[in-house]
Amino acid sequence: MSVIINDTGFVSDDWTQGYCAEGAANDCVALDLPSDTNPEEVALTPALRMIRVDFPSSADGRGFTIARALRLRGYTGRLRARGHVLSDQYAMARRSGFDEVEIDDALAARQPEDQWQFRADWQAHDYQDRLRG
Repeated sequence: MSVIINDTGFVSDDWTQGYCAEGAANDCVALDLPSDTNPEEVALTPALRMIRVDFPSSADGRGFTIARALRLRGYTGRLRARGHVLSDQYAMARRSGFDEVEIDDALAARQPEDQWQFRADWQAHDYQDRLRG
């Protein structure tokens, strides 16, 4: 099982349509991308509504780059980080373009909902805004 996290905390996974592997047919509505994906090569088709990016390790930040690049290319659908994302990384995930995070039950037990909710106000703690203000 897995736990989905968004700005409201732990939520139920409402995505039921499955995922296609990278490079799948153009009629795919959801893609599963590995962390070594070149985001410039992802086909952003009109049918695509969900992209899930793998984080094999909390020390592997390539997924943040993938998310940012997809958003800069114009992708407006759901973007989910999946794997070893820590609550401390939630603000970075949101700022880079992710809408939600998917973690396994074991990580959710070690980092309960209150630790994620503490970081849910990710826009208020932007050091660049503090420097400009």
